[in-house]
Amino acid sequence: MPGTPFELEVNPTIPPRLARLQELADNLWYSWDRPTRALFARLHPSLWQTVGHSPKAFLKRVHQHRLDAAASDRAFLDAFDRVLAQYDAYMTATPERRDDCGLVAYFCAEFGFHESLPIYSGGLGILAGDHCKAASDAHLPFVAVGLLYDQGYFQQTIDALGNQHALYRDSDFEDLPISQVMHPNGGELRLRVALPGREVELIVWRARIGRVSLYLLDSAVAENSPADRAITHRLYGGDRTTRIEQEILLGIGGVRALRALGIEPAVWHINEGHAAFMVLERIRTCMQQGLVFAEALEAVAACTVFTTHTAVPAGHDRFGRDVIRRYFELWESEYGVPFDAFVALGAEPDLPSGAEFDMTSLAIRGSRFHNGVSAVHGGVSARICAHHWPQVEFSDNPIGYITNGVHVPSFLDPEWHDLFDRHLGPGWAKQLADEKRWRAIADIPAQQFWTARQTLKSRLFHLVRNRVAEQHRRNQGSEAHLDRLLRFVVPNQPKVLTIGFARRFATYKRAALLFEDLDWLAQLVSDRARPVLFLFAGKAHPADGPGQDLVRRVAEVARMPKFEGHILLLEGYDLRLARRMVAGVDVWLNNPIYPLEASGTSGMKAAMNGVVNLSVLDGWWAEGYDGTNGWAIKPVVNGFHEQDRDREEARTLYEILQDAVLPLYYAPGPLGFSEGWVELAKRSIMTLLPRFNTERMLGQYVERFYRPASDRAARFAQDGYAPARALAAWKAKVRERWGSVRIQRIDREKRRIVYGSRVRFELAVWLNGLDPADVKVEMLLGRPSEDGQPHRATAYELLPAARLESGEQVYALELEPDLCGKTEYRFRAFPQHPLLAHPFETGLMLWL
Repeated sequence: MPGTPFELEVNPTIPPRLARLQELADNLWYSWDRPTRALFARLHPSLWQTVGHSPKAFLKRVHQHRLDAAASDRAFLDAFDRVLAQYDAYMTATPERRDDCGLVAYFCAEFGFHESLPIYSGGLGILAGDHCKAASDAHLPFVAVGLLYDQGYFQQTIDALGNQHALYRDSDFEDLPISQVMHPNGGELRLRVALPGREVELIVWRARIGRVSLYLLDSAVAENSPADRAITHRLYGGDRTTRIEQEILLGIGGVRALRALGIEPAVWHINEGHAAFMVLERIRTCMQQGLVFAEALEAVAACTVFTTHTAVPAGHDRFGRDVIRRYFELWESEYGVPFDAFVALGAEPDLPSGAEFDMTSLAIRGSRFHNGVSAVHGGVSARICAHHWPQVEFSDNPIGYITNGVHVPSFLDPEWHDLFDRHLGPGWAKQLADEKRWRAIADIPAQQFWTARQTLKSRLFHLVRNRVAEQHRRNQGSEAHLDRLLRFVVPNQPKVLTIGFARRFATYKRAALLFEDLDWLAQLVSDRARPVLFLFAGKAHPADGPGQDLVRRVAEVARMPKFEGHILLLEGYDLRLARRMVAGVDVWLNNPIYPLEASGTSGMKAAMNGVVNLSVLDGWWAEGYDGTNGWAIKPVVNGFHEQDRDREEARTLYEILQDAVLPLYYAPGPLGFSEGWVELAKRSIMTLLPRFNTERMLGQYVERFYRPASDRAARFAQDGYAPARALAAWKAKVRERWGSVRIQRIDREKRRIVYGSRVRFELAVWLNGLDPADVKVEMLLGRPSEDGQPHRATAYELLPAARLESGEQVYALELEPDLCGKTEYRFRAFPQHPLLAHPFETGLMLWL
């Protein structure tokens, strides 16, 4: 049509009776309250789908007559009032007990709450979102800080040949559940952060997550250059320059944003190394109060928590020293922050002359509480980062772990709520970690449990049919072929064994391990009496060629005639599809390369919905599997080439499917389904849900990290930061003198004693000017082990005794061993100070 098109958007007026719909749309509480989302969908179901389940976008587009009709519809108003009552009760509830850990500030590069706020890419963001939701549920004083991206992670389509296509769309911020933060004195709140040769202006947006606020920084300001406006344009987009500039804005700009808002956290949490530059800005602030760099570092690190989610060294962000100089050398002249001292915080001793600056190293040196996200990952991280404590055994260094959890209200399907109310009692949702209460799952009648599971699978099948049909037609496939592809996806008869694999398509996750032996796989799926359906979904990063090859490989196998209909590759993996899959499949498949799965949370979400896990014993599953609640693939660890490893673990996978999964699922039963399968699915819920939820996870963060960090913050700030000054001076003294400390044994060694006898051990320690109280000497006593290390050794402290004429300090211990048989003992000495957060914080240790 000729002429110039002009756009005009007409927004409806919300009737006064429904005015609080806008309030509900502006709080991401709806992301885990399904009755709220159902309320919007009820007004106009097709529009709700069109706007991607975004309440705010929905209210801008819904027709006026629907709102007017709803305002006089008694049924709708009753539902509306019930939702408001629940919302008000949630927002105004008084906590049974208030945590005394002070305000926590949680920094992360991405947050995943719901598909209506697309500023996340995967597991890190979903975990961060769940952390915020759990903090809201727990009434924890908590704020979060991130970046607001015009383009969140890409939207994915897959063509007929399995090629992934990444589509980026700018968000309309007026459609997002955010509002711009204004300055207390009026006008926009503006911040400035210096980058080479200019200052970048930032505005701040706020998202409400129940009781928690998330502050998002945005560089798309007219006063900035086009290049600077683009810094926050795309999540994980651009080159290394964009990456470091995003991380500077997040870390430094985030601290300044909180300061401008008058928010003074007691605890600072760096969730992954992207936000570690916050340490530098906080050091600068402390130096303005009269502290020197080393003292300011102690004051800052005392109340900082760092969580790493990466299990491979290459996954940690690094920048060249020349890049760091370009961005930070003026900090020395303008702020007094010594450049070399700052660079040393990110130095990697295994790299030549500090050639690269490592963000994980900055986060570790700038914090005193560090953790991985599962027991396996804690050990992996302790090994990767062992050089920060060079004289300490990696198993003893300060990196611990808190295993991730998932936010149950977000991912437990409502289908379970009535059943749980009847069998667990109405208070179950507030006692998620009570393992005894969850034993009542066993009493749910098998028929009711199976019906719930089939209902969830039916809903998944409806979504799968819609997605596959849309994808197939866009790729110009025929209707006849579509029928072949969907012949097992029958919503009103969801009897087929359905196995799901959905996650990021990275090579270490091995999406194609299932295809290691196609003949064996064909044998497994070819039995018409026991059909199998595999559902694959996930995105590969647009820059990850091998990851995209995996997508193509899944598509290739799915096209083979012997697998048509048995393997479906679903495009557009997002939170909506994830919620349906973790609730609707029968088996959740996960087969990463051990030990590269830091934690994994999708299997936790599946387990709480009665889905059975079949996974490599890595990440969380190494803790969750008990032999009765799923299946485990024992990883092949030593002595195998990677191809042989994959072949061995694939064989285990096929054997489990052939010998255990299929026979159990299709075992005949008097009620028309396998009661053995139901018992296994019940075990999945009752043993895993109470352990792998964010209520437990957050409680551990509070007890192990937040409360101790808050206490240290208060202690270190006393008397003008006198404790920080004292600890910095003590560390400098110890580091200067430790190299000449020496230990020798001066008692007469006994090789055999009678049980009940006492033995005296004496060591002479040359302290090189250190005080005896500066050094702790221990004996580790335990059973010998095959690798030469004490097995479950017990530490006994040797106390200062006499001084020798030579100047050496004697440390002594009298002990009556309580073990019989052969034992082994060793001696070690290390610096000690009452202000250390961890006994081995200095990384210095001397063994005899």
